[in-house]
Formats: sequence, C-alpha cells, structure tokens
Amino acid sequence: MFLKGKSAIVTGSTSGIGLAYAKAFAAEGASVMINGFGDAAAIEKERAALEATSGAKALYDAADMTKAEAIEAMVKRCHDELGGPDIIVNNAGIQHVAPIDEFPADKWDAIIAINLTSAFHMMHAAIPYMKAAKWGRIISTASAHSLVASPNKSAYVAAKHGIAGLTKTAALEVATHGITVNAISPGYVWTPLVENQIPDTMKARGLTREQVMNDVLLAAQPTKEFVTPEQVAALAVFLCRDEAKSITGANMTVDGGWTAA
Repeated sequence: MFLKGKSAIVTGSTSGIGLAYAKAFAAEGASVMINGFGDAAAIEKERAALEATSGAKALYDAADMTKAEAIEAMVKRCHDELGGPDIIVNNAGIQHVAPIDEFPADKWDAIIAINLTSAFHMMHAAIPYMKAAKWGRIISTASAHSLVASPNKSAYVAAKHGIAGLTKTAALEVATHGITVNAISPGYVWTPLVENQIPDTMKARGLTREQVMNDVLLAAQPTKEFVTPEQVAALAVFLCRDEAKSITGANMTVDGGWTAA
C-alpha cells in the first residue's frame, strides 16, 4: 500500500472511471475524497467501502464543478481533514452532441466549464499545497478526442484538446517541485452509461447487439474491445509511483489503438 499517508481528490467520481480511480487509490492505502452527483445512499455506500478498503478516511464533497469557489473550498477541506491533497484527478465531464450551427451556447459553456475550466481551478487550489510538500501528482482524464476529432462534438473536443495543453503547461511550471502532471486519454470505456445505450441503438438502427457494439460503438477501436475503467485507473496508480516521477507533461492513450491510425 504505497499510498498510505497520501490523500487524493477525484472529481466526477461517484460512478464510472472516476469511481475506479478512487477505488484504485484506496487499494493502495490513500485517503480519498470523492465528488459528483447521484443518489445519496449509493454515494454513502461507496464512501464507506473506500474506507474499508484503504483503512484510511474517505470523504464525499458535492462541489459544483462550474463554480470556482466551490472547487477551492473542496480542496481546502481535503487539506484540513485528510491532508495534502497529494494527488488530484480532474475527471468530471459532461457531453452534448450537435452540429456547431445548432449547438446550444449554454451547453458549450457548461462543457467548457466542467471538462476544462474546473481542471484549472483544481490545479490553482492544489498546487500550493503540493509545492509545500515537495510532492504531488496531477492527473487529468482527457480522451482520444484530445488527439483526434469527431463531428458534432465541438465543445467536448475543444475541451479535451485544452486539457492536453493545460497538462503540458502545468508540467513545465512545476517540474522542479517534485510534482508531475499528466493526462490519460481513454477510448470507448465500458460503463453502465454505454451499456444502457445499446438497446435504444439496436431499436433505432435495426441492428443486433453485436452489430451495435462492433460497428457503432467500437468502430474506431482496432482491438474491437472496450477499455475498462480499471485499466484506466491502473495507469493512474502507476503514475503516482516513484518509478514514474520522470513521466510528466505526457498524454497517455488507453484507446485500443484508436489514435494509432
């Protein structure tokens, strides 16, 4: 449990990839603060499970990722109650799909705020604590869309390209402070959200389940296999190890070969 005595904040972590990050850090002994929306009882169950796994304290914070002051308060709460933060993972994100000329301006603003600007506010609040400790790990969930584009996803692609640039800039700024800054870019990840889309797509397109998975969802991934949240989280854990201290400013793909083409 090499993260015993360390603390981690993971945004957007009440389910999916974010929760996988939190579980992976807890399995290595870290105190973890989770964040996001959802059923209160379900969130409490996950929080308690994290404590049972880590043997350390786990907290939930409902900070709104569109509000700078809420993000700053969450980071300070982590410092006051858990220490650190030693590790932050910028994972919160939303999506909306529409052509640019039909894209609602409020959706654009929300996606940029949650998917990109919140990462700046997290870094802004956490880096002073990391500098004081002379150790820190900053990880952001980017996407294959930080490297390539798809139509009708202008805000999401812009935000994820922004995460890639923010990662590089922050890495250069803190390189002599024992802090690394990296992005992880997953391809299509198998989550309940994806699984629940399959029946509607089958009905709408007159396809079988296998056709939807292989010809629609996995069309861009040469492996024809979904990435799992646990695979993404395992890379994040490695980036926290001393063996990874020279990896900084990197955008690391976990995309089944999507961006190799």
